[in-house]
Amino acid sequence: MALFKKRTVGKPGEWFYCLKHQKAEEGPECPAKERFGPYASREEAQRAMEIAHERNLQWDNDPRWRDAPSGGGTEGG
Repeated sequence: MALFKKRTVGKPGEWFYCLKHQKAEEGPECPAKERFGPYASREEAQRAMEIAHERNLQWDNDPRWRDAPSGGGTEGG
């Protein structure tokens, strides 16, 4: 018997989107590395991939984000 059992983290009533099973699941059914969440509702968890896509677009178009100069150096130097 193992001294320390690895448990998934989360609480019943929280919803997650499982990347492995590609479905919304209540509570911590799968390891954290295979899920997005927690979400407040099943409907929100089912939209997890859409939400992630929207957030990626916002990040990509954020005017505060700047890529490194094309010379490969750092700014101000």
